[in-house]
Amino acid sequence: MKNSLLKTALLIPAMSTLVLAGCRVGPVYHVPPATAQAPPASYKETPSQTQGSGDWKVAQPQDAMLRGKWWEIYNDQELNDLEDKVNINNQNIKQFFENFMEARTLIAQARSQLYPTVSVGPGFTRSQASSNTGNSAATNITGKGSQLTTLPLSVTWEPDLWGKVRNTIREQQYNAQLSAADLENERLTEQATLATVFFELRGQDALIKLLQDTVDADAKSLEIARARYETGVDDQISVVEAENTLQNAKSSLINLGIARAQDEHAIALLIGQPASGFSMPVRALNAPVPAVPIGLPSQLLERRPDIAAAERNMASANAQIGVATAAFYPNLTLSAEGGFESSAFKHLFDWPSRFWSVGPGVNETIFDAGLRRATVRQYVALYNANVAGYRQTVLTAFQQVEDSLAATRILSQQIQQQQLAVESAQKFVELETGRYQTGIDPYVNLVTAQTTLLSDQQSLTTLRTQQMTASVQLIEALGGGWDRTQLPTPADVSKKIAKSELTIEK
Repeated sequence: MKNSLLKTALLIPAMSTLVLAGCRVGPVYHVPPATAQAPPASYKETPSQTQGSGDWKVAQPQDAMLRGKWWEIYNDQELNDLEDKVNINNQNIKQFFENFMEARTLIAQARSQLYPTVSVGPGFTRSQASSNTGNSAATNITGKGSQLTTLPLSVTWEPDLWGKVRNTIREQQYNAQLSAADLENERLTEQATLATVFFELRGQDALIKLLQDTVDADAKSLEIARARYETGVDDQISVVEAENTLQNAKSSLINLGIARAQDEHAIALLIGQPASGFSMPVRALNAPVPAVPIGLPSQLLERRPDIAAAERNMASANAQIGVATAAFYPNLTLSAEGGFESSAFKHLFDWPSRFWSVGPGVNETIFDAGLRRATVRQYVALYNANVAGYRQTVLTAFQQVEDSLAATRILSQQIQQQQLAVESAQKFVELETGRYQTGIDPYVNLVTAQTTLLSDQQSLTTLRTQQMTASVQLIEALGGGWDRTQLPTPADVSKKIAKSELTIEK
């Protein structure tokens, strides 16, 4: 027995040395090029690259970046308060946060496979043999009872010789980073959606004010038309036309309430409040479009959380190839069992009641009809698909930035032109009012001039709203105030989750 114990004692260090010398199979991960060509020195749609950009400018210097609470660039305290509520109460953000928490637990599950599994299974049995077994080898114990008490302890360990477990840990770490990037992307989406709806609501307020001013002006025009009719200066048709113009303006004013109510309800949803108990005061949109620091195209890859998520997805797929490749190599299992066993409980812990066994086992698949090879090819194809998805995400990011830059620039030009149209329409109304009051033109000509002015003013207000929302879309396309340095490292996502993070929502 001493020789057996000596052999066992020598076997354990030998196995440990073999484990420590284990290798990790599978391809080494390198981030592939994001695009076939290097990013240009500047965006195509920046004012310096285009002619006639209107009054819109980008922030200087061009390599500046938004940091943190990007919405504060609009200098609107009401928007700031709403954005803070989004970060706390938005349920979509909470859902992505819990997905991130789940991804972190999978790292701990994978890491547990590096260590032995220890189990204990105490047991007690009492039995009695039959007295009617006839003549048998056990006639001396027939009809008598027996009992057995056991206290076994077993240890099983499968060393990670080929890096299967280590690759699995890396895969889950990358997945957790991917989940963290998805969380930040969802947060940015919700923040940008709130800012967009906020400015759309303020645009509706501006249209409501415009229509209300129009209703007031049309009401005065109707009074003038009636006075002129009653004094015989004008005919009844002018009164009817004035009444029709006033009623149409009132109808349009009422209709604007639909869009405003829907925007208000959307904001309530975004900040996690019931729409039935939420309201916002009326305040017309009059803030100028801020200068947005767009930075350089080469920085875009570091500024968008969706690009970071796509890149981490590639890294995870690369680790999966290593896990699948490890299946080609044999598995070593070390197991040991020992404890106490006795038919009398009082002698259970006596030294002669001990028992033990120890021994390694090697398992190698010699035929699987191509299963392992097909599995490796599956993950290689998945990795290649993720590379294509990563590059598509990058291309989409550049497209979205250029689209938003173009929209902001062109809208600035259009607003300048539309402002000239409004000024012309106002002059048209002034001239036509004078001609109508002196009896040169009929009232219908004045109605035409007023309708033209209202249409031009509505277009100008709508364009200003579109320009504000386009600036929000530009900031979102640039990644908001996020950059890759905020992505948690593998060590960060592998930290033990605090108890406060594991509370069950009620």
